[in-house]
Amino acid sequence: MAETKELQAKDKVEASAPAEQTKPGPVFTPNVDIFETNREIIMLAEIPGVKAADLSIDLRDDILTLTGEVKPLNRPEEQDILIEYQFGRFYRQFTLAEAIDQSKIDAELNNGILRLTLPKAEKAMPRQIAVKAG
Repeated sequence: MAETKELQAKDKVEASAPAEQTKPGPVFTPNVDIFETNREIIMLAEIPGVKAADLSIDLRDDILTLTGEVKPLNRPEEQDILIEYQFGRFYRQFTLAEAIDQSKIDAELNNGILRLTLPKAEKAMPRQIAVKAG
């Protein structure tokens, strides 16, 4: 019998920022799933409400930094009645191994999910070694 799992949304978790913030408001840690194949590492980061223009992916000194901002919808003709959705910034950092070909990292944002493809460097790819009969 197959086990069924219910899809449940997780609450945003406020991050402890690595430095003092100059902008007011909460900073959230995006939920991330990481998968590996023989050729690449795939990272999926959940950043609902962040638009591509408000997303920054920075790579320096082997540190990959994701930052994004969810901006409130400011409509002067509307009056707030109930606000449950939290606005703020997303922030998360990852240290990359030497096995990643940093020049070929690819990023795609679709429906609030950021997909980062981190190709492995040729030297880190698994390979089969032929045995010669002597």
